[in-house]
Amino acid sequence: MAAPFVDLTVHHRPADLSDRVALGFTKLMRFCADAFFAKRYGHRAIVLETVAAVPGMVGATLTHLKCLRRMCDDEGWIRTLMEEAENERMHLMTFIAIARPTLFERLVILGVQWVFYLAFFGLYLVSARTAHRVVGYFEEEAVISYTLYLRELDEGRSPNVPAPAIAKHYWKLPEDATLRDVVLVVRADEAHHRDVNHGFAGELAGHGRAQGIAPYPEHADDIRMAA
Repeated sequence: MAAPFVDLTVHHRPADLSDRVALGFTKLMRFCADAFFAKRYGHRAIVLETVAAVPGMVGATLTHLKCLRRMCDDEGWIRTLMEEAENERMHLMTFIAIARPTLFERLVILGVQWVFYLAFFGLYLVSARTAHRVVGYFEEEAVISYTLYLRELDEGRSPNVPAPAIAKHYWKLPEDATLRDVVLVVRADEAHHRDVNHGFAGELAGHGRAQGIAPYPEHADDIRMAA
């Protein structure tokens, strides 16, 4: 299959204290992930995707409540953020079929998810702009991680196993699709979320709607068969 286009050079340069805090927090999380998982990219994806699915749900919930209070339109934010959360969950379901998490990793997931949920919820209440910038930087790092995963597959250090059925259904992949095809579309998903969240942060800073958002891969209309 043709690789979805992803601009690997995209990086939002910090413009103020809010951006620098978001970037610093992201780099800290990257350091922890590198120290814990090294190059075990399948297991890395499982743990990190449980975290990545949190911001969209938190953002959608708080945006929904804000719009109810103010009796105003959400301008498409709620549906976009809900789609992001669902998409990240499907990443998790896909990688669970490829790399089974250990008991220790499951315990890590329980702790990290609750801590991150409460922390991100509080951050969104204090500064939604900073919260979206954090997600934008998270997704920049996700694009880098999946690019490194592709290198591992291409150089034979990780087995390029057949794509699981859930991935072929969700991304409408061909029957002979492999893990490499899955990583390509997952990386494209992350690039799209990267640009959307940087765009949301820009809007909240008064810069208007974002332009040049990375294309979103085609997904199944009905994911119930997959999930």
